[in-house]
Amino acid sequence: MTLLSHDCAGLVIAAAVTAFFWALSWAVPEDLRMGLKALGCGVGLILAVASLRHIWNLAKVRRQVPPPGQMVDMGGYSIHLLAEGCTHSGSPAVVWFAGGHAGGFAMHHLHRAFRSHTRSILIDRPGTGWSDAGPFPRTTAREAEEMVLALERAGEKGPFVLAGHSFGGLLVANMARRRPDLVHTVVLMDPTPLETIVFGPRLSALTEMRRSAWLGGFMQLFGLNMAIRAEAKARQIPAYAKAMDAARTVLGPEVAAVRAVEFNAAAFFTQASIYSELCPEGVAAVAWDTVVYDRDLGDLPVWLVGPRDDNDSDIALLPEAQQGGDTNAKRMFRFFAATRERYLATSTRSQRVVAPAGSGHNFIYEEADWTIGVMREVITGRRNTQ
Repeated sequence: MTLLSHDCAGLVIAAAVTAFFWALSWAVPEDLRMGLKALGCGVGLILAVASLRHIWNLAKVRRQVPPPGQMVDMGGYSIHLLAEGCTHSGSPAVVWFAGGHAGGFAMHHLHRAFRSHTRSILIDRPGTGWSDAGPFPRTTAREAEEMVLALERAGEKGPFVLAGHSFGGLLVANMARRRPDLVHTVVLMDPTPLETIVFGPRLSALTEMRRSAWLGGFMQLFGLNMAIRAEAKARQIPAYAKAMDAARTVLGPEVAAVRAVEFNAAAFFTQASIYSELCPEGVAAVAWDTVVYDRDLGDLPVWLVGPRDDNDSDIALLPEAQQGGDTNAKRMFRFFAATRERYLATSTRSQRVVAPAGSGHNFIYEEADWTIGVMREVITGRRNTQ
């Protein structure tokens, strides 16, 4: 993956394909050798041209859209960190992490809402945005340590409000467990519960995420972006189309332009690496380093924000919930809700904040104003109970 995460790997693959055909030609009758060699040269040339075009386009995009923040030296690779806002506002700085293995700009709508009131920080996880891929394998545990180190090397001072959505919620919980001294409050926005992966049904969506990341990486080396095709397929499901439209609306054109920076192989192969955790065997292999369990966060303030236990519409979309009738579906609702609520046991000072009725997993986009209101309460320390 270290090699494949470099976009010039497409040229290496093109050369390897050509060499393979030439080597194979010696195993066929002599009258077929020239044809097989010509085929190898032709295929290799097509791949090489596609790879060069991709490298040129990517370089052009990066010239047009330079990193807005600072590139933090991590010792052999760099991580992009954007910090804006006053450092003397009297309010704690907020660090945002999006779901999936997304870059910092996937939380830019929340960053914009707070950068004029307090210090607000976005970090591109390795392989996302302007950050380098970093060393492999990618793991949540490794990235938790990297994110803390990036903040320190950038000169940012805690204590921080660590706010993470979905997979980003798992990341900030890991950061808080490792460095509680840097934490003001942990805000878990419907965080990924690893118990769901270990004890729940094998979700085809997670398998598809890993497969798509691998395939997408190889295709991206030759300029074919699978993420765009995946979004087009997802739009065929109205609920997913609604969530994507909500995200696009609140993030705005500024973030849409940034997406082109991530049309590179590293974005896919870092996903493929870290998503290997998201299966029963993967979780078991990293459990001690990655699972944040009962009382692991001591008495740190923890806000668990998400849909109601019985009102997560996204679960109903899962193929596994649509099989086995109502009994199976209800069991999945209860199970997913219970595993989410387990995060309340990570601290003696946890509290539950229920998202508006009808909200799903992507409430941070669909209910952006409400989410901003909750984060205001976190930062000010004043909980509005009305």
